[in-house]
Amino acid sequence: MHQFQRTLVTTALPYANGPVHLGHLAGVYLPADIYVRYKRLKGEDVIHIGGSDEHGVPITITAEKEGISPQDVVDRYHSMNLEAFSKCGISFDYYGRTTSELHHATAQEFFLDIEGKGIFTKKTEKLFFDRKADRFLSDRYVTGTCPICNNPEANGDQCEQCGTHLSPLELINPKSKLSDATPELRETMHWYFPLGRFQERLEEYVNSHEEDWRQNVVNYSRTWLKQGLNDRAITRDLGWGIKVPIEGEESFGKVLYVWFDAVLGYISFTREWAAKLGESERWREYWQDPESRLVHFIGKDNVVFHTLMFPAILMAWNEGRQSGCYNLADNVPASEFMNFEGRKFSKSRNYAVYLGEFLEKFSADTLRYTIAMNYPENKDTDFSWQDYQNRTNGELADTLGNFIKRSVDFTNARFDGAVPWECTTEEWNSLGINWPDTLQQLDLAFEQFHFREATSLGMDIARVANRFLTESEPWKAIKSDREAAARAMALSLNLCHALSVALYPVIPETCNSIYAMLGFQGSIEDRFVRGSSLTASLLQPALPKGHKLREKSEILFKKLEDADIAPELRKIEGLLAEAEKREAGAEQSRMEFKPEISFDDFLKVDLRVATVLSAETVKKAGKLLKLKLQVGSATRDVLAGIARYYTPEEMVGKNVVLVANLADRTIRDEVSEGMILAVEGEDGKLFVVEPAGNEINGRQIQ
Repeated sequence: MHQFQRTLVTTALPYANGPVHLGHLAGVYLPADIYVRYKRLKGEDVIHIGGSDEHGVPITITAEKEGISPQDVVDRYHSMNLEAFSKCGISFDYYGRTTSELHHATAQEFFLDIEGKGIFTKKTEKLFFDRKADRFLSDRYVTGTCPICNNPEANGDQCEQCGTHLSPLELINPKSKLSDATPELRETMHWYFPLGRFQERLEEYVNSHEEDWRQNVVNYSRTWLKQGLNDRAITRDLGWGIKVPIEGEESFGKVLYVWFDAVLGYISFTREWAAKLGESERWREYWQDPESRLVHFIGKDNVVFHTLMFPAILMAWNEGRQSGCYNLADNVPASEFMNFEGRKFSKSRNYAVYLGEFLEKFSADTLRYTIAMNYPENKDTDFSWQDYQNRTNGELADTLGNFIKRSVDFTNARFDGAVPWECTTEEWNSLGINWPDTLQQLDLAFEQFHFREATSLGMDIARVANRFLTESEPWKAIKSDREAAARAMALSLNLCHALSVALYPVIPETCNSIYAMLGFQGSIEDRFVRGSSLTASLLQPALPKGHKLREKSEILFKKLEDADIAPELRKIEGLLAEAEKREAGAEQSRMEFKPEISFDDFLKVDLRVATVLSAETVKKAGKLLKLKLQVGSATRDVLAGIARYYTPEEMVGKNVVLVANLADRTIRDEVSEGMILAVEGEDGKLFVVEPAGNEINGRQIQ
């Protein structure tokens, strides 16, 4: 692995239109913070850059709902989220805002550079326009019936019920969210970024990281590349955002699309960080020196923005330059999702535990530890209150906290609060821990983003320490062999120090408390020295004989009683009840939405048994499968929104029920010649109806 001189870590920019929840923390901010803190322990040059995404339609929708300005919205949630991150110990070097002057200037600089090279294209297209509101409607301002699942409340960019990505023009019975009126189509011109122009270079970039990127990152990227990269709009007709920096009628009322502007925040925020230090050009070391490493921490739903779109923007900037070129990301450790009590976190459905509210009742380090031990590295995981209680009480309080307190209290009581023995390296290596191997395993785990493994290794040291202290029984040995008791306590105190280092990236506040109880002035952070590794202190005893401890210990972790989490469990029941009520209401509204038909009308429906000959995914529609069906002597191509539940391979050979006389419909530039029947289970999963029997292909179902 190449040894870089410095590392720049970025974290996905949360929308400043609501509070961050534990799903956000688990997928992005905690793993990034753990990684950055470990790098600092090793004495490496690393900075952590984050900030708020303060443009885009969700901001304006929130503002209009509340009757306030978009600036009021982003001011509120930027402050709220930054405070929550701070309480949770997320140690940003800089946390910026995309509404800042420097960010606007940076994004406009990129636009003008790429425009000046003739890379952008311009297209005139028809988009929905609300005459009552006198404005064009972006996708989120249009609602209607989903063409895939018939959800009557689908948004113009995606149907939350079936997950299909949509465009407003695909909605049935579209309506404006501003006036509830039916919008009309009007022509408008927009700038487009030609992603396809960079297809070959992006393929080479992704392929070069096949071995070191997570498989989900490689797979998501290659899926888009396989489908072929198309032009993507970078401007919108909105009043809130970064103005297109071109004078004239064609740019009037247009702002940069948030997908283009937000990722450039990583650059503008680093520039602001450098300016704050009084070293305005230092940001270039992290972005433009080939010996600097760029790492993006994101959730899996943001992969292509960071492996394809942002790199393409940087490639466009770099074209024709001999200097001032930007580095592309060396790694993009995208996490899977952390669910909450078996269901996906959802701000829109108010099914979430918000970080700020959590920290009003419970400690940050107990949360950090529990999430780290359930880190969704390569599969979805779950946060439950019961698991949180068990880990707090068992692993943190009984194992780690109990060992630290016993060691400090006994030394203060029986050895005048000083390390009573000069431990040798031989004694240090006799504890049952191979320290060189342990340090190497920790290093690999942190460097390869295996944070659950790294946390487990730290807790394994605590278990060995507990067992050593219990088996040594210094409280008994001191009566007959004070020297043996002194040796045991000196080794135990050195284990306390080792734990404060090994677990620092995960539970920093607790480790600083351990550090203070061991008699050190200041915090662990005060010992950070560029080029000097604190992790190396695990290889030998760090506390010499005579080192003085603090006179008083403290209880590191308060055990959680059932009564402490009972209100949270009741809250879950309420959230689940509300969710079920909403789902039932939505289902009822859908049933009432459809007009009544006569029996004669029903008889017009021609249901036939068909056999799936082949199946494939549909480009840019991750929830659709394109099925080729054999029905009697004819074949039909049918689109079905079942890709979340069936792979193409699973569908081949199945008998299905085809609505054979349904009029053709074009979806995603594909023609669907009918519809297959499926039923929804209790968990929302769709099950394709599969008729049983021999030689039934083509038969009509009565």
